[in-house]
Amino acid sequence: MGEGVASVPAVDRRAVFRAAALWLIFLAPFFYLTYGTANWLASLRTEVPNLAFGWEKHIPFIAWTILPYWSINAFYALSLFVNDTPTEVGRLARRYLTAQVVAVLCFIAFPLQAIFVRPETDGLPGFMFDVLGGFDKPFNQAPSLHIALLVIIWDHWRVRLRGKALALWHVWSLLIGASVLTTWQHHAIDIPTGALLGLFALWLFPADKPSPLAGFRRTEDAKAWRLATYYAAGAAAFLLLTVLATLDSGAGLLLLWPSLALAIVATGFAGAGVGVFQKRPDGRVSLASRWLLLPYRLGARANVRWWTRRLPAVEIADGVFLGRVPNRNELSTYAAVIDMTAELPGVMAPGLAWHAFPTLDLLAVPAARIREAALAVEEARRHGPVLICCALGFQRSVVVAACWLIRSGLATGGAAAVAQIKAKGRPVHIALETYVVIEEAAR
Repeated sequence: MGEGVASVPAVDRRAVFRAAALWLIFLAPFFYLTYGTANWLASLRTEVPNLAFGWEKHIPFIAWTILPYWSINAFYALSLFVNDTPTEVGRLARRYLTAQVVAVLCFIAFPLQAIFVRPETDGLPGFMFDVLGGFDKPFNQAPSLHIALLVIIWDHWRVRLRGKALALWHVWSLLIGASVLTTWQHHAIDIPTGALLGLFALWLFPADKPSPLAGFRRTEDAKAWRLATYYAAGAAAFLLLTVLATLDSGAGLLLLWPSLALAIVATGFAGAGVGVFQKRPDGRVSLASRWLLLPYRLGARANVRWWTRRLPAVEIADGVFLGRVPNRNELSTYAAVIDMTAELPGVMAPGLAWHAFPTLDLLAVPAARIREAALAVEEARRHGPVLICCALGFQRSVVVAACWLIRSGLATGGAAAVAQIKAKGRPVHIALETYVVIEEAAR
């Protein structure tokens, strides 16, 4: 195997090839049928708007960039065949299908057009532009399906390549991305909206676990449902702002980002659970989660700073500390972090063990999860100081700290453990009935 490709276990090539071929037989006609239909419907309208910025007229037309632009078609097909199992083929195909369906629905509901007229081109680029013009009309703009598929395909190959091959892949992907502008196929706002769609497809079908929506069950918890409603209302408000702002400028479409982020969080509270955050046991989050939920996480970080700016972590006993989720410059004190947040990613640092036990903010932590985290505290403290944290350090981390105090024989019950924590100067915001859960977890 070439040095540029990551080694993989033996695979059933026939099964992979068969699955890839079947998906391609479906996806290719589906794409041309739906994409062409959206173009045709837009062409029937007497007036189709555009969202071009004034500065875009300075973007040069570079004929040869039609080569990287067209190359995505080859990578689209090839990527289906470069997998280790039929399951991986299916996951990639579903990502493609998600991007295509959502994009085409947007093209039909809100058609836009490109306003720049390409100059005459000859040679190979001229031939490729002629072929492209045979089926691709100046519609189907935002979100750029080209960019959405590029995000999916780039992610597919970046985990399969190494060394110089990976570096070359990044460069070629950048050329493909830039080519949508330098071939005058798209306007600038189409790029971030397309990237958002591609990331959504990656989020919906993650590589290492089931879809975050696969186990959705409508919550029976009244508080969880109330929080889901609040976040959904926030998503709707940003969506309304998107519509109003886009009447003046295409930049208004950027407000779709916080709208989607809040909608995902609302889905988590409504019944999808912590899986929507795609946080791993070591505190890392998926690439899609990191970017899709960035607006929400920036708000969460600001909330943490506001409420805890004068509240340092405190030692509750024997090298075990309690506090908010730490910054990188606060980690040198600890050998391990027991992190109870689902919404915030862990902070990686050399020599630091990060143990994540994702739980939803403001909701009761199940006794089993409390016990699991408390056992991790006991194990981790053998190697040095341990920080138990959640977003603010007022609720989720408190119940774990209290459970650990009881299990360690340093407190006789939930009330006594919480009283010790309060005596250290930490605010505690947990209901009285939570003491029973703490004691159950400590047994």
